[in-house]
Amino acid sequence: MSWIVLVVSGVLEAVWATALGKSEGFTKLGPTVVFGISVVASMVGLAWAMRELPTGTAYAVWVGIGASLTVAYAMATGTEPISLARLLLILGLIGCIVGLKLVH
Repeated sequence: MSWIVLVVSGVLEAVWATALGKSEGFTKLGPTVVFGISVVASMVGLAWAMRELPTGTAYAVWVGIGASLTVAYAMATGTEPISLARLLLILGLIGCIVGLKLVH
C-alpha cells in the first residue's frame, strides 16, 4: 500500500510543480489554490509512505515521478520543446524509478 501512496504522491508533486509555475508568483488564485492543496497532499502521502519505505528510496521515487511527469506535461502542452535526447533521458529516469522498486 505504501508504494501506491508514494506513486500518487509523486503524481501530486507534478501537479503542484505545474500549478506553481502557472500561479505566476502566487498572483493567480486558481493555480495558487491547486498548488496549496496538492503540495500538502503530496507531502502527507510521502510522509505516510516513509513509515514503511526507506527515506532515500521513497524520496528518490517521489522526486523522479514528479520530475518525469512535470517535464512530460510541459512537452505535451508545448511549454517545453520535445527532443529525442529529452525523451530518452526521461525514459532513463523512469527506468531508475522502476529499478528502485524492483530492488526494494
